[in-house]
Amino acid sequence: MMKITVGNEQSAEVIVHLCRESDGDPVPGVKLRPHARKRGAVTWLYSRDQQPHDLIIGLGPDEGISAERIREAAGNAVRAISKEGFKTVAVRLDRLAERFSAFSAPAGQAGGSAELNSAETGSANGTEGSIPAVSTSAAWSMTVEDLVAAWAEGWRLGSYTFDLYKSNKSSRSVEHLHLILPAGACTAQDLEPALKQASIRAEGTMLARDLCNEPPNVLHPESLVERVMEHFAELPVGVRIYRDEELERLQMNGLLTVGLGSRYKPALIELSYATDPQLPLIALVGKGITFDMGGMNIKSGRDLSDARFDMGGACAVLGAMDMISRSGIQANVTALIATADNMPDARAFVPSTVITYPNGITVQVGNTDAEGRLVLADALLHAGRLGAREIVDIATLTGNVGQALGLKMAGAWGDRPFIETLAAIGEKNGDRIWPMPLIDEYEEQLHSDYADMNNISHSPYGGAIVAALFLRRFVDKASRWVHIDMANTVQVASANGYYTAGATGYGARLLADFVASRVEAARQPKA
Repeated sequence: MMKITVGNEQSAEVIVHLCRESDGDPVPGVKLRPHARKRGAVTWLYSRDQQPHDLIIGLGPDEGISAERIREAAGNAVRAISKEGFKTVAVRLDRLAERFSAFSAPAGQAGGSAELNSAETGSANGTEGSIPAVSTSAAWSMTVEDLVAAWAEGWRLGSYTFDLYKSNKSSRSVEHLHLILPAGACTAQDLEPALKQASIRAEGTMLARDLCNEPPNVLHPESLVERVMEHFAELPVGVRIYRDEELERLQMNGLLTVGLGSRYKPALIELSYATDPQLPLIALVGKGITFDMGGMNIKSGRDLSDARFDMGGACAVLGAMDMISRSGIQANVTALIATADNMPDARAFVPSTVITYPNGITVQVGNTDAEGRLVLADALLHAGRLGAREIVDIATLTGNVGQALGLKMAGAWGDRPFIETLAAIGEKNGDRIWPMPLIDEYEEQLHSDYADMNNISHSPYGGAIVAALFLRRFVDKASRWVHIDMANTVQVASANGYYTAGATGYGARLLADFVASRVEAARQPKA
């Protein structure tokens, strides 16, 4: 547990200064070079004689200063400070806060303390039934609470490490974070909801990271089921697991087929959170391939460790459900995780296998390494059986999406208004997406000579679009649906901002905030 205090004192080993490109020099007598103000720049000014050290964090141009930029700065700061081993830090948020148009909290001398506890739960804004949602304030109109929440969230996420299997674990963690705010801006009590918000959001995202980073000898379909049951046991979430005969009874033949090559049995995990069953049911569907060797179309490469990240969609859904259930939001949401291993084996499915789904569609397996859509099809059909009228599926589905969009934002297909909502949310909370087209003419690329369709396109082009078209065949026509392909955002190779090398936790905050937005929309008076 790290202690957070607020006020206008500066007693600490390190003082952090946030500098925009137009700002003057923050430390008297020291002239900064222009690059020190660039976005993401980290500059140390070491002191003598037991005086505090100064850390300059560049924010970049004045235009576009946002909560996301603050989260990035916090992540860069905590990593630099932890590397040096300092324990006490004071952050100059006062200069930035003074630029905001207004303070939302009642006037009062800033001061006091609050605890940022990873185990803390409860309402994010201090009222029953609200979710910790990202600020929707425009640049330069954030409240002080928004600023503090963004800094605390970025700090927690930037300090994340996955060193469970290292002999020498890092013990260099900051023990006391002091936030310097303008006099009269906020009291410690005013900021408690913002800190709870940051804690809930960071914990949910780090849950997604932890699960995705686990090696496959530890986290496989069977242990994932156990981990989920244990994690949600004390939360207001119903858990149901479909395995063996139940999968056969429901004709979840995609899951059963893909799981044939693994010694671990596949499963469909169903989580339900229904504090207001009268609201339209929202289904969050995640692909949970805990390790993807490609099946009989075996992958090749010098190091295939990243194949464990193929459960990134499932991790995003689980992280979102953690945030939603801890928040006390009044919602009606079900999470569906289709989990299996895709391994080569004497019992494994092979190319040319035909899978029959309960909606009557038959699928020729052209390539066993296009397994994600086969298991998602089962989960989407199950969402329809449950009566979901709003469905979002998220998956590390194709490498093609990265070729189209790079590594900073995922692609989204389906209901345009939903995608616009998701895109707006992602711009604010950092889980960015980009609208992609569903081109009906491309369906012919899924042609099969002896089944209704193939699971792989016969063209090397437009693979992410064709994958989305495949999934659309399994969505209830009465439902609004969005498919998110996050294969390009599930991991980063090196630390930057509040991301550390490995799994990003992408999608957890995006889905949680989307559910919150849909609950709010459902409660609006009909025009």
